[in-house]
Amino acid sequence: MKIDEVPQEGNYTLGGHRKALYARDAEGRMVLVSSRGWEVEEIVTDQAIHRIAGQAAEAHARVLAGLSAPLEYWMYARRMDLELLSQTTGLWQWRIRRHLRPAVFARLSPRLLQRYAEALGLSPAQISRLPEQP
Repeated sequence: MKIDEVPQEGNYTLGGHRKALYARDAEGRMVLVSSRGWEVEEIVTDQAIHRIAGQAAEAHARVLAGLSAPLEYWMYARRMDLELLSQTTGLWQWRIRRHLRPAVFARLSPRLLQRYAEALGLSPAQISRLPEQP
């Protein structure tokens, strides 16, 4: 894309910030150009945010029903999925899936809870309980 083709439509999901994109200048070199985003990007980002909010609400209901541990809710509330939480914590995905079971989660060591807490940006006490509203 050329410098004059970089979208500047604006994107509320960027929160007023700009982002850097690569574009070709008049001499054909790749240069960084700031962009305010574009409508297509905004629509896709908005859909992804709504999907993950729905997953968090479903996880909240599962935790209240005793089918899952609060860790599942916090994973989605922090806009993560199993793969990202695995990468962030350095734990295998199968192990995290196991920790999503309420009985297993209740027996996690303080060290492992701290590891999850750091990855989620919360305290160990916060990830052990559920907020009243998702």
